[in-house]
Amino acid sequence: MTLRDASVVVAGAGSIGCYAGGCLALAGRRVTLLVRPRIEQALLRAGLRVTDLEKRDRRLSQAAFMVETQAQAALKGADVVLVTTKSRATEEIGRQIAAHAPKNAVIVSLQNGVDNADRLAATVGGRRVVAGMVPFNVVQEDDENPFRVHRASEGTVLVESGTPGISTLLNVEGFATATHADMRSVQWGKLLFNLNNALVALSDLPLAAELSDRRWRLLLARQIAEALTAMKAAGVKPGRVAGPPPALLPTILRLPDFLFLRLAKRMLAIDPQARSSMWEDLQRGRVTEIDELQGSILRLADRTGVQVPLVRRVTALVRQAEQRNQGSPRLPPEAVEQT
Repeated sequence: MTLRDASVVVAGAGSIGCYAGGCLALAGRRVTLLVRPRIEQALLRAGLRVTDLEKRDRRLSQAAFMVETQAQAALKGADVVLVTTKSRATEEIGRQIAAHAPKNAVIVSLQNGVDNADRLAATVGGRRVVAGMVPFNVVQEDDENPFRVHRASEGTVLVESGTPGISTLLNVEGFATATHADMRSVQWGKLLFNLNNALVALSDLPLAAELSDRRWRLLLARQIAEALTAMKAAGVKPGRVAGPPPALLPTILRLPDFLFLRLAKRMLAIDPQARSSMWEDLQRGRVTEIDELQGSILRLADRTGVQVPLVRRVTALVRQAEQRNQGSPRLPPEAVEQT
């Protein structure tokens, strides 16, 4: 079997998964999207449209990929499974892979958080699991025809080194992919950036607008500073994902607007309408990944005795918004800052 012949199943294909699968199908890979019925209906109706920050606008008819809503049908012939489910579904998709995927299938976690690859490895029945990290934001427009997924920021997908051919298989136009020898540090580094997902969800602001407001950046800087303190106490060393080293992030975020906007052009290379997946979860009435993001810092803090009051406050506010089930609470920064 050549790389081009590999059967790639994207398990839990929402925004990131449909974007990844679309790019792979456009490059001639054999792709099956395991999706919710809502997305299945949209894809079967008019296919898939894949757009990005670099102004590419590409369309696929439904004949260019397979769509399934049942794990058994999707996974039975998989050579590579890209797991893009939310973290709360990790064990469930792991059990489905163990039950239905071939024994030699390679499983790649492209999820948020720092421990999903380990959680998959514990449930997939001995299959090879590769940790991965997607650095960019993808938004979906399910009311468009065809169904559109749009990469709203930039970055290179990283996958754990040591599994020959995986990065070559995935490295296609619009979905640049490379290997990295220390994915654990990369995942902790990305987690620092992902602490902003909750602020976007709580504010109801587009990501670019939120980062352009120093009041919100100060809240992000405080969260990152608390997280870095907890990580240091626990012996965790976050890696550099893009831009400045992790230790400099709070300082840069605290800069006045005119300096930040000048120095952080790459950080602000974002589609004006992009928001976070946590915002989308609140809008759709779904449980968020707050336990895998801020929750990871809280677990470090509880273990080491470090105080992280703002991380704790943000976590509580997101959980309150989940319970109200009315979308984003549209809080001002002053309401988040209260402790």
